[in-house]
Amino acid sequence: MTDKLKQAKKISWEMVQREELNEDIGRRIITGTNMMIAHVYLKKGAIVPKHSHHNEQIVYILDGAVKFWLGEEQKEEIIVRSGEVLVIPPNLPHKAEALEDTLDVDIFKNQLDYFEKEYGLDGSDAYLRKTEAS
Repeated sequence: MTDKLKQAKKISWEMVQREELNEDIGRRIITGTNMMIAHVYLKKGAIVPKHSHHNEQIVYILDGAVKFWLGEEQKEEIIVRSGEVLVIPPNLPHKAEALEDTLDVDIFKNQLDYFEKEYGLDGSDAYLRKTEAS
């Protein structure tokens, strides 16, 4: 078997531990060599505070609906519903609110050292670990 074949792996989402970031947001993350994919579980009313990422982010809403505010001033509003995709360019500030209970898929280029910090794999994702009131 070649090294590349040994690197191939099949993963069931149900086998990935779900992390509860706060009472309204949970996630499961799978990382590969060059890509990262996350299931993000948002309860209706969940808020993801304004932040930005070094890399482009692709958001695919599998079920539910999310309202995004884009830009430094948060003036551009976009609602993304089940079956729709939002591509967020690198370094664009964005905030989100779940309009319904939602399952979203986030896809990023995997730069593990960066994402350990930026996506909170090292626990630095405090902006996700609080509720809007805290």
